[in-house]
Amino acid sequence: MTYLFDINMVRLLEYQGKQILRKCGIAIPAGRIGSNPDEAEQIASELNKPVVVKAQVWSTGRGKAGGIKFAYSKEETRRTAENLLGSEIKGFKVEKVLVEEKLDIDREFYIGVIVDDSYKVRSPVVIFSTRGGVDIEEVSRETPEKIARMNVDIFQGLKLYDAYYLLKSLNVESGLLRPLGEVICGVYDLFRKYDARSIEINPLILTKNGEIFAADCRFVIDDSSVPRHPELGISIARDSDKPLSGLEEIAWTIEEGDYRGVSFFAQLAPETGKEGYIGYHGIGGGGAILGVDALERQGLRIADYADTSGNPTASKVYRIVKTIFAQKNIVGYFLAGFCVANQEQWHHAHGIVKALREELKDRKGFPVVLVLAGNKEEESLQILKEGLEDLPIRLEVYGREHVYDTDFVAGRMKTLVDEYLSERRE
Repeated sequence: MTYLFDINMVRLLEYQGKQILRKCGIAIPAGRIGSNPDEAEQIASELNKPVVVKAQVWSTGRGKAGGIKFAYSKEETRRTAENLLGSEIKGFKVEKVLVEEKLDIDREFYIGVIVDDSYKVRSPVVIFSTRGGVDIEEVSRETPEKIARMNVDIFQGLKLYDAYYLLKSLNVESGLLRPLGEVICGVYDLFRKYDARSIEINPLILTKNGEIFAADCRFVIDDSSVPRHPELGISIARDSDKPLSGLEEIAWTIEEGDYRGVSFFAQLAPETGKEGYIGYHGIGGGGAILGVDALERQGLRIADYADTSGNPTASKVYRIVKTIFAQKNIVGYFLAGFCVANQEQWHHAHGIVKALREELKDRKGFPVVLVLAGNKEEESLQILKEGLEDLPIRLEVYGREHVYDTDFVAGRMKTLVDEYLSERRE
């Protein structure tokens, strides 16, 4: 099993994305956000028409999960909000609902701008579909003739005639070329302005009286751009498919206060204190994921996924290791440096030694397996061995000779853990 983490992006809630769309001239349905049933009822009363009540959570597929409801009176709106607020949608607690007018739909479209970082493209890609309201992957699979794509030269930008060309390739009628083309160009401009990784409007609605509205949107920006956009009010620049744990919120402050290198921490094990998990510390995404898979092939479970790469300071490494050990009852610590990194690895060595000396001085036999390779490798391995040699732990340290031996190193971790647990049971 491979774990995937979006460590370089942050997702906005639907209402936040729509506020941006509206400020930039893209029409959205009338309505606003509510935090309690009284506010939801008041909004419906002001609109004085059927409404849609939408749970605001970081999750796709809200409709199928019961997070989008129609209401035809202010009283029904209140009851609907009462049921949604405080409930959970795909693991997220609903703290706000968006109450907006129910549109009289004639047709649904899809507009998206994404980053394609494959070596053949390496540019923004504009996607338009004449079939909206469903996952674009489903459209691509079932009716590919309803989708058109265009790579955009970031130096040239996207012009209105480019949007016309995209639309004409799908035989969109002439009367819709300008309004749809203007929306496409507007979405691309927002994509550039807000340093987005992706923007999707799905569905983009054409009403029966000929108006166009963004009925829903998904807006994801690069986490490094968060300081450039204080108006978004983002407190934690992370995109997560689950609510952040207390430890994850604490770990974010490490990155927030120091952007020298990466320090990432995601807690995977439930916070039950159940024994048997490995504290996992990777260096570099690809190699670190290989380490996860190797441990799982040995039947070991990881408590977390941590990553310190990009030449972080020793203090950042130290704080991530301390965060890993803040998890209850982990039975081993595994440093998965399965890459020959160009960063100076003695920063890792110093941070790890300091943290482990504090955490393991009284934990007899605790398993520690360290793989570290790259610049200053020889000095770093010496720092690790000399700095940890007097601790009462099971310690094995490897350099570049075992960078590609993930199964061997994971097997050593398994052996040390089994010995440690056997001793504790005696």
